[in-house]
Amino acid sequence: MNASMMQQPLLVSSLLIHAERHHGEQEVVSRRVEGDIHRYTYRDLAARSRQLANALQALGVGFGERVATLAWNGHRHMELYYAVSGSGSVLHTLNPRLHPDQVVWIAEHAQDQVLFFDLSFLPLVEAVAHRLPGVKAFVAMTGRAHMPAKADIPNLLCYEELVAAQPDTFAWPLFDENSASSLCYTSGTTGNPKGALYSHRSTVLHCYASALPDALNVSAREVILPVVPMFHVNAWGLPYAACMVGAKLVLPGPFLDGKNLYELFEREGVTLSAGVPTVWQGLLAHVETNGLKFSSMRRTIIGGSACPPAMMRAFQERYEVSVLHAWGMTELSPLGTACVLKASQEKLPAEQRLAIQAKQGRAVFGVDMKIVDEQGQTLPHDGKAAGELLVRGPWVIASYFKGDGGDPLVDGWFPTGDVATIDADGFMQITDRSKDVIKSGGEWIGSIDLENIAMAHPAVALAACIAASHPKWDERPLLVVVRKAGAEVTREQLLAFYDGKIARWWTPDDVAFVDAIPLGATGKVQKNRLREIFREHRLPTA
Repeated sequence: MNASMMQQPLLVSSLLIHAERHHGEQEVVSRRVEGDIHRYTYRDLAARSRQLANALQALGVGFGERVATLAWNGHRHMELYYAVSGSGSVLHTLNPRLHPDQVVWIAEHAQDQVLFFDLSFLPLVEAVAHRLPGVKAFVAMTGRAHMPAKADIPNLLCYEELVAAQPDTFAWPLFDENSASSLCYTSGTTGNPKGALYSHRSTVLHCYASALPDALNVSAREVILPVVPMFHVNAWGLPYAACMVGAKLVLPGPFLDGKNLYELFEREGVTLSAGVPTVWQGLLAHVETNGLKFSSMRRTIIGGSACPPAMMRAFQERYEVSVLHAWGMTELSPLGTACVLKASQEKLPAEQRLAIQAKQGRAVFGVDMKIVDEQGQTLPHDGKAAGELLVRGPWVIASYFKGDGGDPLVDGWFPTGDVATIDADGFMQITDRSKDVIKSGGEWIGSIDLENIAMAHPAVALAACIAASHPKWDERPLLVVVRKAGAEVTREQLLAFYDGKIARWWTPDDVAFVDAIPLGATGKVQKNRLREIFREHRLPTA
Protein backbone atom coordinates (compact mmCIF):
# COMPACT_ATOMS: atom_id res chain seq x y z
CA MET A 1 0.00 0.00 0.00
CA ASN A 2 1.38 3.39 -1.01
CA ALA A 3 1.22 6.32 1.40
CA SER A 4 -0.72 9.48 0.63
CA MET A 5 2.00 12.05 1.29
CA MET A 6 3.23 14.75 -1.09
CA GLN A 7 6.14 13.93 -3.36
CA GLN A 8 8.31 17.02 -2.97
CA PRO A 9 11.83 16.64 -4.41
CA LEU A 10 14.76 17.41 -2.12
CA LEU A 11 16.58 20.16 -4.02
CA VAL A 12 19.45 22.47 -3.07
CA SER A 13 17.38 25.50 -4.13
CA SER A 14 14.88 24.72 -1.35
CA LEU A 15 17.54 25.58 1.26
CA LEU A 16 17.97 29.06 -0.19
CA ILE A 17 14.21 29.58 -0.57
CA HIS A 18 13.80 28.70 3.11
CA ALA A 19 16.62 31.04 4.19
CA GLU A 20 15.17 33.96 2.23
CA ARG A 21 11.64 33.37 3.47
CA HIS A 22 12.33 32.72 7.16
CA HIS A 23 15.76 34.28 7.82
CA GLY A 24 15.84 37.02 5.21
CA GLU A 25 17.53 39.62 7.44
CA GLN A 26 20.27 37.31 8.71
CA GLU A 27 23.77 38.44 7.76
CA VAL A 28 26.32 36.89 5.43
CA VAL A 29 29.68 38.57 6.02
CA SER A 30 32.69 38.10 3.73
CA ARG A 31 36.28 39.23 3.84
CA ARG A 32 36.86 39.62 0.12
CA VAL A 33 39.95 39.12 -2.00
CA GLU A 34 39.80 42.86 -2.71
CA GLY A 35 40.55 43.40 0.99
CA ASP A 36 37.25 44.87 2.19
CA ILE A 37 34.51 43.45 4.40
CA HIS A 38 31.28 42.79 2.48
CA ARG A 39 27.93 42.47 4.22
CA TYR A 40 24.52 41.53 3.01
CA THR A 41 21.60 39.30 3.97
CA TYR A 42 20.17 35.96 2.96
CA ARG A 43 17.53 37.95 1.08
CA ASP A 44 20.31 39.60 -0.94
CA LEU A 45 22.04 36.25 -1.44
CA ALA A 46 18.85 34.79 -2.85
CA ALA A 47 18.24 37.71 -5.21
CA ARG A 48 21.78 37.72 -6.58
CA SER A 49 21.72 33.92 -6.94
CA ARG A 50 18.64 34.29 -9.15
CA GLN A 51 20.43 36.93 -11.23
CA LEU A 52 23.40 34.61 -11.57
CA ALA A 53 21.14 31.72 -12.60
CA ASN A 54 19.82 33.92 -15.42
CA ALA A 55 23.42 34.78 -16.37
CA LEU A 56 24.35 31.10 -16.58
CA GLN A 57 21.47 30.49 -18.96
CA ALA A 58 22.59 33.47 -21.03
CA LEU A 59 26.05 31.90 -21.25
CA GLY A 60 24.45 28.74 -22.63
CA VAL A 61 25.07 26.49 -19.62
CA GLY A 62 22.63 23.61 -19.87
CA PHE A 63 21.03 21.17 -17.44
CA GLY A 64 23.62 18.80 -15.99
CA GLU A 65 26.59 20.68 -17.46
CA ARG A 66 29.48 21.48 -15.16
CA VAL A 67 30.45 24.95 -13.94
CA ALA A 68 33.86 25.20 -12.31
CA THR A 69 35.06 27.48 -9.52
CA LEU A 70 38.54 28.42 -8.31
CA ALA A 71 37.51 30.47 -5.32
CA TRP A 72 37.87 31.11 -1.61
CA ASN A 73 35.06 31.23 0.95
CA GLY A 74 33.09 34.33 0.03
CA HIS A 75 29.63 35.60 -0.86
CA ARG A 76 30.19 35.24 -4.61
CA HIS A 77 31.14 31.60 -4.15
CA MET A 78 27.95 31.14 -2.10
CA GLU A 79 25.94 32.63 -4.96
CA LEU A 80 27.49 30.09 -7.31
CA TYR A 81 26.69 27.24 -4.90
CA TYR A 82 22.99 27.99 -5.24
CA ALA A 83 22.72 29.48 -8.74
CA VAL A 84 24.54 26.61 -10.44
CA SER A 85 22.95 23.67 -8.60
CA GLY A 86 19.58 25.35 -8.20
CA SER A 87 19.24 25.93 -11.95
CA GLY A 88 20.01 22.27 -12.68
CA SER A 89 23.67 22.55 -13.63
CA VAL A 90 26.50 20.94 -11.63
CA LEU A 91 28.84 22.92 -9.40
CA HIS A 92 32.44 21.72 -9.74
CA THR A 93 34.73 23.17 -7.08
CA LEU A 94 38.33 22.96 -8.31
CA ASN A 95 41.10 22.90 -5.72
CA PRO A 96 43.46 25.82 -6.48
CA ARG A 97 46.25 24.26 -4.40
CA LEU A 98 46.75 21.55 -7.01
CA HIS A 99 49.47 21.64 -9.66
CA PRO A 100 48.33 23.33 -12.92
CA ASP A 101 48.65 20.01 -14.77
CA GLN A 102 46.22 18.43 -12.31
CA VAL A 103 43.82 21.37 -12.63
CA VAL A 104 43.84 20.95 -16.41
CA TRP A 105 43.30 17.19 -16.19
CA ILE A 106 40.39 17.53 -13.75
CA ALA A 107 38.69 20.38 -15.65
CA GLU A 108 38.91 18.43 -18.90
CA HIS A 109 37.72 15.23 -17.25
CA ALA A 110 34.73 17.09 -15.78
CA GLN A 111 34.07 18.83 -19.13
CA ASP A 112 33.67 22.20 -17.43
CA GLN A 113 31.77 24.74 -19.54
CA VAL A 114 32.51 27.95 -17.62
CA LEU A 115 35.18 28.67 -15.01
CA PHE A 116 34.68 31.29 -12.30
CA PHE A 117 37.77 32.41 -10.37
CA ASP A 118 38.89 34.74 -7.58
CA LEU A 119 41.61 37.24 -8.50
CA SER A 120 44.07 35.42 -6.19
CA PHE A 121 44.14 32.66 -8.79
CA LEU A 122 44.71 34.84 -11.86
CA PRO A 123 48.23 33.41 -12.45
CA LEU A 124 46.88 29.86 -12.21
CA VAL A 125 44.05 30.61 -14.63
CA GLU A 126 46.48 32.25 -17.07
CA ALA A 127 48.62 29.11 -16.87
CA VAL A 128 45.76 26.75 -17.71
CA ALA A 129 43.25 28.77 -19.77
CA HIS A 130 44.74 28.04 -23.21
CA ARG A 131 44.92 24.34 -22.33
CA LEU A 132 41.15 24.20 -21.72
CA PRO A 133 39.50 24.62 -25.13
CA GLY A 134 36.20 23.25 -23.84
CA VAL A 135 35.69 26.15 -21.42
CA LYS A 136 33.42 28.72 -23.08
CA ALA A 137 34.18 31.61 -20.72
CA PHE A 138 36.38 32.56 -17.77
CA VAL A 139 34.71 34.83 -15.21
CA ALA A 140 36.77 36.94 -12.79
CA MET A 141 34.84 37.13 -9.52
CA THR A 142 35.15 40.88 -8.97
CA GLY A 143 33.85 44.25 -10.14
CA ARG A 144 35.00 46.28 -13.12
CA ALA A 145 37.34 48.44 -10.99
CA HIS A 146 39.42 45.42 -10.04
CA MET A 147 39.46 43.62 -13.39
CA PRO A 148 43.00 42.81 -14.55
CA ALA A 149 44.18 45.31 -17.14
CA LYS A 150 46.12 42.72 -19.09
CA ALA A 151 45.34 39.06 -18.74
CA ASP A 152 46.19 36.28 -21.15
CA ILE A 153 42.80 34.61 -20.79
CA PRO A 154 40.35 34.02 -23.68
CA ASN A 155 36.77 35.29 -23.31
CA LEU A 156 37.38 36.90 -19.91
CA LEU A 157 34.21 38.27 -18.27
CA CYS A 158 33.49 40.37 -15.19
CA TYR A 159 31.35 38.69 -12.51
CA GLU A 160 29.62 41.82 -11.23
CA GLU A 161 28.75 42.98 -14.74
CA LEU A 162 27.43 39.52 -15.55
CA VAL A 163 25.13 39.59 -12.51
CA ALA A 164 24.03 43.22 -12.88
CA ALA A 165 22.87 42.63 -16.46
CA GLN A 166 20.21 40.13 -15.32
CA PRO A 167 16.86 40.47 -13.52
CA ASP A 168 16.45 38.92 -10.07
CA THR A 169 13.32 37.06 -11.11
CA PHE A 170 14.01 33.38 -11.71
CA ALA A 171 11.79 30.41 -10.97
CA TRP A 172 13.93 27.64 -9.50
CA PRO A 173 13.03 24.58 -11.59
CA LEU A 174 11.69 21.34 -10.14
CA PHE A 175 13.40 18.16 -11.29
CA ASP A 176 14.39 14.70 -10.10
CA GLU A 177 16.13 14.92 -6.71
CA ASN A 178 18.59 12.28 -7.88
CA SER A 179 19.99 14.71 -10.43
CA ALA A 180 23.61 15.73 -9.89
CA SER A 181 24.17 18.89 -7.83
CA SER A 182 27.93 19.16 -7.35
CA LEU A 183 31.18 17.44 -8.18
CA CYS A 184 34.27 17.12 -5.97
CA TYR A 185 37.45 15.26 -6.83
CA THR A 186 39.57 13.22 -4.45
CA SER A 187 43.08 14.45 -3.71
CA GLY A 188 44.59 11.83 -6.01
CA THR A 189 47.65 10.90 -3.94
CA THR A 190 47.95 7.75 -6.07
CA GLY A 191 46.93 7.87 -9.73
CA ASN A 192 44.57 10.44 -11.19
CA PRO A 193 41.96 12.08 -8.94
CA LYS A 194 38.46 10.58 -9.05
CA GLY A 195 35.21 12.51 -8.97
CA ALA A 196 32.46 12.15 -6.39
CA LEU A 197 29.22 13.31 -8.03
CA TYR A 198 26.70 14.32 -5.36
CA SER A 199 22.95 14.45 -5.95
CA HIS A 200 20.44 17.02 -4.69
CA ARG A 201 18.90 14.28 -2.55
CA SER A 202 22.20 13.23 -0.99
CA THR A 203 23.19 16.86 -0.36
CA VAL A 204 19.95 17.80 1.39
CA LEU A 205 19.88 14.60 3.46
CA HIS A 206 23.50 15.23 4.47
CA CYS A 207 22.50 18.77 5.41
CA TYR A 208 19.66 17.54 7.63
CA ALA A 209 21.90 15.02 9.38
CA SER A 210 24.85 17.37 9.88
CA ALA A 211 22.67 19.90 11.72
CA LEU A 212 21.41 17.35 14.28
CA PRO A 213 22.34 17.92 17.94
CA ASP A 214 24.48 14.77 18.01
CA ALA A 215 26.25 15.86 14.84
CA LEU A 216 27.40 19.47 14.23
CA ASN A 217 24.49 20.91 16.25
CA VAL A 218 23.90 24.11 14.26
CA SER A 219 20.98 26.50 14.62
CA ALA A 220 19.85 30.06 13.90
CA ARG A 221 21.56 31.12 17.14
CA GLU A 222 25.03 30.35 15.77
CA VAL A 223 27.55 32.56 14.03
CA ILE A 224 29.43 30.11 11.79
CA LEU A 225 32.83 30.69 10.23
CA PRO A 226 33.95 27.79 8.03
CA VAL A 227 37.73 27.89 7.72
CA VAL A 228 37.56 24.64 5.77
CA PRO A 229 37.52 25.83 2.14
CA MET A 230 34.40 25.82 0.01
CA PHE A 231 36.56 24.07 -2.61
CA HIS A 232 37.14 21.17 -0.22
CA VAL A 233 34.11 18.82 -0.06
CA ASN A 234 31.72 21.81 -0.08
CA ALA A 235 33.19 23.18 3.18
CA TRP A 236 31.89 20.07 4.94
CA GLY A 237 28.33 21.09 3.98
CA LEU A 238 28.29 24.20 6.19
CA PRO A 239 27.19 26.62 3.40
CA TYR A 240 24.08 24.45 3.02
CA ALA A 241 23.47 23.91 6.74
CA ALA A 242 23.78 27.63 7.49
CA CYS A 243 21.00 28.40 5.01
CA MET A 244 18.81 25.57 6.31
CA VAL A 245 18.93 26.81 9.91
CA GLY A 246 19.35 30.53 9.23
CA ALA A 247 22.68 30.99 11.03
CA LYS A 248 24.80 34.07 10.52
CA LEU A 249 27.60 33.09 8.15
CA VAL A 250 31.09 34.62 8.20
CA LEU A 251 33.38 33.82 5.26
CA PRO A 252 37.12 34.54 5.67
CA GLY A 253 38.26 34.67 2.05
CA PRO A 254 41.98 33.98 1.56
CA PHE A 255 43.04 35.41 4.93
CA LEU A 256 43.50 32.22 6.96
CA ASP A 257 46.44 33.18 9.18
CA GLY A 258 45.98 33.27 12.95
CA LYS A 259 45.87 37.07 13.22
CA ASN A 260 43.21 37.63 10.55
CA LEU A 261 41.06 34.73 11.72
CA TYR A 262 41.16 35.90 15.33
CA GLU A 263 40.20 39.46 14.37
CA LEU A 264 37.27 38.18 12.32
CA PHE A 265 36.14 35.88 15.14
CA GLU A 266 36.09 38.79 17.57
CA ARG A 267 34.60 41.42 15.25
CA GLU A 268 31.72 39.24 14.08
CA GLY A 269 31.02 37.30 17.30
CA VAL A 270 31.80 33.90 15.78
CA THR A 271 30.52 31.05 17.97
CA LEU A 272 31.38 28.04 15.81
CA SER A 273 34.21 27.39 13.38
CA ALA A 274 35.50 24.38 11.46
CA GLY A 275 38.82 23.40 9.92
CA VAL A 276 41.76 21.02 9.78
CA PRO A 277 44.37 20.82 12.58
CA THR A 278 47.08 22.67 10.64
CA VAL A 279 44.89 25.81 10.51
CA TRP A 280 44.27 25.74 14.25
CA GLN A 281 47.99 25.53 14.93
CA GLY A 282 48.40 29.02 13.47
CA LEU A 283 45.42 30.39 15.37
CA LEU A 284 46.54 28.94 18.71
CA ALA A 285 50.08 30.23 18.17
CA HIS A 286 48.74 33.77 17.58
CA VAL A 287 46.47 33.65 20.61
CA GLU A 288 49.15 32.22 22.90
CA THR A 289 51.88 34.60 21.72
CA ASN A 290 49.70 37.67 22.28
CA GLY A 291 48.00 36.57 25.51
CA LEU A 292 44.53 36.69 23.95
CA LYS A 293 41.19 35.04 24.78
CA PHE A 294 38.08 34.23 22.76
CA SER A 295 35.09 36.35 23.72
CA SER A 296 32.44 34.57 21.64
CA MET A 297 33.79 31.36 20.12
CA ARG A 298 32.58 28.36 22.06
CA ARG A 299 32.95 25.41 19.67
CA THR A 300 35.28 24.28 16.92
CA ILE A 301 34.86 21.32 14.59
CA ILE A 302 38.16 19.63 13.77
CA GLY A 303 38.44 17.07 11.00
CA GLY A 304 40.38 16.23 7.87
CA SER A 305 43.00 14.44 9.97
CA ALA A 306 43.17 13.32 13.59
CA CYS A 307 43.13 16.13 16.13
CA PRO A 308 46.16 15.85 18.44
CA PRO A 309 44.98 15.58 22.10
CA ALA A 310 47.41 18.39 22.99
CA MET A 311 45.51 20.73 20.65
CA MET A 312 42.18 19.59 22.06
CA ARG A 313 43.42 20.21 25.59
CA ALA A 314 44.68 23.69 24.69
CA PHE A 315 41.33 24.74 23.20
CA GLN A 316 39.24 23.33 26.04
CA GLU A 317 41.34 23.94 29.14
CA ARG A 318 43.02 27.23 28.27
CA TYR A 319 40.38 28.90 26.12
CA GLU A 320 37.07 27.23 27.04
CA VAL A 321 36.40 26.30 23.43
CA SER A 322 34.83 22.85 23.08
CA VAL A 323 36.30 20.63 20.38
CA LEU A 324 34.07 18.45 18.24
CA HIS A 325 36.16 15.77 16.60
CA ALA A 326 34.62 14.61 13.32
CA TRP A 327 35.50 12.25 10.49
CA GLY A 328 34.49 11.93 6.89
CA MET A 329 35.69 11.64 3.31
CA THR A 330 35.05 13.18 -0.08
CA GLU A 331 33.18 9.97 -0.87
CA LEU A 332 30.86 10.60 2.13
CA SER A 333 29.85 14.17 1.20
CA PRO A 334 31.83 14.25 3.71
CA LEU A 335 30.36 13.70 7.21
CA GLY A 336 30.48 10.20 8.69
CA THR A 337 30.92 10.60 12.45
CA ALA A 338 30.87 13.27 15.14
CA CYS A 339 32.30 12.81 18.62
CA VAL A 340 29.49 14.01 20.86
CA LEU A 341 29.65 12.59 24.38
CA LYS A 342 26.72 10.69 25.84
CA ALA A 343 25.11 11.98 29.05
CA SER A 344 26.83 9.38 31.24
CA GLN A 345 30.21 10.30 29.78
CA GLU A 346 29.83 13.99 30.59
CA LYS A 347 30.29 13.08 34.27
CA LEU A 348 33.57 11.23 33.77
CA PRO A 349 36.90 12.66 34.98
CA ALA A 350 38.55 15.07 32.55
CA GLU A 351 41.20 12.63 31.34
CA GLN A 352 38.63 9.96 30.53
CA ARG A 353 36.47 12.48 28.66
CA LEU A 354 39.50 13.62 26.68
CA ALA A 355 40.29 10.02 25.74
CA ILE A 356 36.79 9.64 24.31
CA GLN A 357 36.94 12.99 22.52
CA ALA A 358 40.16 11.89 20.83
CA LYS A 359 38.09 9.31 18.97
CA GLN A 360 36.41 10.27 15.71
CA GLY A 361 32.99 9.67 17.25
CA ARG A 362 29.67 8.00 16.62
CA ALA A 363 28.08 7.52 13.21
CA VAL A 364 25.54 10.21 12.38
CA PHE A 365 22.10 8.92 11.45
CA GLY A 366 22.19 7.80 7.82
CA VAL A 367 25.69 6.33 7.97
CA ASP A 368 26.14 2.65 8.72
CA MET A 369 29.62 1.34 9.46
CA LYS A 370 31.49 -1.82 10.28
CA ILE A 371 35.07 -3.05 10.58
CA VAL A 372 36.38 -6.19 8.90
CA ASP A 373 39.55 -8.29 9.03
CA GLU A 374 41.79 -9.17 6.08
CA GLN A 375 39.38 -11.98 5.11
CA GLY A 376 36.40 -9.61 5.10
CA GLN A 377 34.92 -11.03 8.29
CA THR A 378 33.05 -8.56 10.52
CA LEU A 379 34.92 -7.74 13.74
CA PRO A 380 33.31 -7.04 17.13
CA HIS A 381 32.58 -3.54 18.39
CA ASP A 382 34.63 -3.96 21.55
CA GLY A 383 37.03 -1.03 21.23
CA LYS A 384 39.93 -3.46 20.82
CA ALA A 385 39.57 -5.26 17.50
CA ALA A 386 40.94 -3.14 14.64
CA GLY A 387 40.02 -3.64 11.00
CA GLU A 388 39.29 -1.85 7.76
CA LEU A 389 36.38 0.57 8.09
CA LEU A 390 33.49 0.09 5.65
CA VAL A 391 30.51 2.44 5.32
CA ARG A 392 27.22 2.78 3.47
CA GLY A 393 24.43 5.33 3.41
CA PRO A 394 22.38 7.73 1.25
CA TRP A 395 25.24 10.23 0.89
CA VAL A 396 28.00 7.66 0.32
CA ILE A 397 29.11 7.20 -3.29
CA ALA A 398 28.12 4.07 -5.18
CA SER A 399 30.64 4.73 -7.97
CA TYR A 400 33.07 7.41 -9.08
CA PHE A 401 32.26 9.92 -11.82
CA LYS A 402 32.37 8.30 -15.27
CA GLY A 403 32.91 4.94 -13.60
CA ASP A 404 36.61 5.62 -12.98
CA GLY A 405 38.32 2.82 -11.08
CA GLY A 406 35.47 0.37 -11.65
CA ASP A 407 33.08 -0.67 -8.88
CA PRO A 408 34.53 0.56 -5.56
CA LEU A 409 32.01 -1.27 -3.37
CA VAL A 410 32.48 -4.54 -1.52
CA ASP A 411 29.13 -6.32 -1.09
CA GLY A 412 27.39 -2.94 -1.10
CA TRP A 413 29.82 -1.31 1.35
CA PHE A 414 32.38 1.40 0.57
CA PRO A 415 35.89 0.54 1.85
CA THR A 416 37.34 3.72 3.32
CA GLY A 417 40.97 2.62 3.51
CA ASP A 418 40.98 3.58 7.18
CA VAL A 419 41.87 1.13 9.92
CA ALA A 420 39.64 1.64 12.96
CA THR A 421 38.16 0.30 16.16
CA ILE A 422 34.52 0.73 17.26
CA ASP A 423 33.62 0.43 20.93
CA ALA A 424 30.42 -0.85 22.55
CA ASP A 425 29.00 2.72 22.70
CA GLY A 426 29.51 3.13 18.95
CA PHE A 427 32.54 5.44 19.14
CA MET A 428 34.82 4.87 16.17
CA GLN A 429 38.55 5.63 16.34
CA ILE A 430 40.85 5.73 13.34
CA THR A 431 44.10 4.00 14.21
CA ASP A 432 45.69 4.44 10.80
CA ARG A 433 45.27 4.36 7.06
CA SER A 434 45.60 0.82 5.72
CA LYS A 435 48.54 1.98 3.59
CA ASP A 436 50.17 3.82 6.52
CA VAL A 437 50.18 1.19 9.27
CA ILE A 438 53.60 -0.06 10.30
CA LYS A 439 54.03 -3.83 10.47
CA SER A 440 56.93 -4.61 12.79
CA GLY A 441 57.79 -8.28 13.20
CA GLY A 442 54.27 -9.22 12.14
CA GLU A 443 52.64 -6.86 14.67
CA TRP A 444 50.83 -3.64 13.82
CA ILE A 445 51.93 -0.23 15.13
CA GLY A 446 49.53 2.71 14.68
CA SER A 447 51.30 5.83 13.42
CA ILE A 448 48.57 8.20 14.65
CA ASP A 449 49.22 7.35 18.31
CA LEU A 450 52.94 8.03 17.86
CA GLU A 451 52.24 11.34 16.12
CA ASN A 452 49.83 12.50 18.84
CA ILE A 453 52.41 11.87 21.57
CA ALA A 454 55.10 13.76 19.66
CA MET A 455 52.70 16.68 19.07
CA ALA A 456 52.24 16.98 22.83
CA HIS A 457 55.94 17.82 23.27
CA PRO A 458 56.33 21.58 23.82
CA ALA A 459 59.11 21.86 21.22
CA VAL A 460 57.23 20.11 18.38
CA ALA A 461 55.25 22.06 15.80
CA LEU A 462 54.34 19.15 13.52
CA ALA A 463 55.10 15.44 13.49
CA ALA A 464 54.48 12.54 11.12
CA CYS A 465 55.34 8.87 11.55
CA ILE A 466 56.14 6.57 8.66
CA ALA A 467 57.52 3.06 8.21
CA ALA A 468 61.22 2.66 7.52
CA SER A 469 62.83 -0.57 6.34
CA HIS A 470 64.50 -2.71 9.01
CA PRO A 471 66.67 -5.80 8.33
CA LYS A 472 65.24 -7.79 11.25
CA TRP A 473 61.72 -6.46 11.90
CA ASP A 474 60.78 -5.63 8.27
CA GLU A 475 59.48 -2.18 9.28
CA ARG A 476 60.04 0.16 12.21
CA PRO A 477 58.63 3.63 12.98
CA LEU A 478 60.53 6.70 11.83
CA LEU A 479 59.36 9.99 13.36
CA VAL A 480 59.66 13.09 11.15
CA VAL A 481 59.49 16.32 13.15
CA VAL A 482 59.33 20.08 12.59
CA ARG A 483 60.49 21.99 15.66
CA LYS A 484 58.68 25.10 16.87
CA ALA A 485 60.46 28.35 16.06
CA GLY A 486 63.23 28.93 18.56
CA ALA A 487 62.66 25.59 20.31
CA GLU A 488 65.29 22.90 20.82
CA VAL A 489 64.83 19.18 21.33
CA THR A 490 67.19 16.30 20.58
CA ARG A 491 66.46 12.85 19.19
CA GLU A 492 67.15 11.31 22.59
CA GLN A 493 64.89 13.75 24.43
CA LEU A 494 62.03 13.16 22.03
CA LEU A 495 62.30 9.38 22.18
CA ALA A 496 62.46 9.54 25.98
CA PHE A 497 59.18 11.49 25.87
CA TYR A 498 57.44 8.23 24.88
CA ASP A 499 58.45 6.45 28.10
CA GLY A 500 55.42 5.14 29.94
CA LYS A 501 52.97 6.37 27.29
CA ILE A 502 53.04 3.34 24.97
CA ALA A 503 54.44 -0.18 24.84
CA ARG A 504 58.21 0.16 24.61
CA TRP A 505 58.40 -1.77 21.34
CA TRP A 506 56.16 0.85 19.74
CA THR A 507 58.70 3.63 20.40
CA PRO A 508 60.13 5.01 17.14
CA ASP A 509 63.62 3.84 16.25
CA ASP A 510 64.74 7.21 14.97
CA VAL A 511 63.82 10.88 14.57
CA ALA A 512 64.42 12.99 11.46
CA PHE A 513 64.24 16.76 11.99
CA VAL A 514 63.10 18.74 8.95
CA ASP A 515 62.22 22.35 8.15
CA ALA A 516 58.84 21.42 6.71
CA ILE A 517 56.60 18.40 6.24
CA PRO A 518 54.82 18.18 2.87
CA LEU A 519 51.11 18.89 3.11
CA GLY A 520 48.49 18.08 0.50
CA ALA A 521 45.96 20.40 -1.05
CA THR A 522 43.57 19.90 1.88
CA GLY A 523 46.15 20.33 4.65
CA LYS A 524 46.84 16.65 5.26
CA VAL A 525 50.35 15.30 5.69
CA GLN A 526 51.50 13.64 2.46
CA LYS A 527 52.96 10.44 3.84
CA ASN A 528 53.49 9.05 0.36
CA ARG A 529 55.96 11.88 -0.29
CA LEU A 530 57.60 11.39 3.09
CA ARG A 531 58.08 7.70 2.37
CA GLU A 532 59.75 8.59 -0.92
CA ILE A 533 61.98 11.22 0.71
CA PHE A 534 63.13 8.79 3.41
CA ARG A 535 63.14 5.68 1.24
CA GLU A 536 66.89 5.19 1.76
CA HIS A 537 66.90 6.20 5.43
CA ARG A 538 68.95 3.83 7.56
CA LEU A 539 67.71 3.23 11.08
CA PRO A 540 70.19 2.93 13.97
CA THR A 541 71.20 -0.69 14.49
CA ALA A 542 71.86 -0.42 18.23
